[in-house]
Amino acid sequence: MVYIATFYSHFGAIRFKKLCDARNWKAKIMPVPRKLSSSCGSCVRYEGDFACPTDSVPEEVEQIFQVTEDGYRICG
Repeated sequence: MVYIATFYSHFGAIRFKKLCDARNWKAKIMPVPRKLSSSCGSCVRYEGDFACPTDSVPEEVEQIFQVTEDGYRICG
């Protein structure tokens, strides 16, 4: 599945991408799509088996969205 995570800071996005990389999930940092809001303007688009690469969502994550054919769906 494809997800987009938004963050409170750019540093949080960098840390989250490293968590995805550690799981060998395809991930990239990019600007937040216009339909989604974000505090810092950066997001991580990633492909994974779960909505989060760790057991609990890191505190720097603002929201996680699943990318669907119709747009985006908030996870959690």
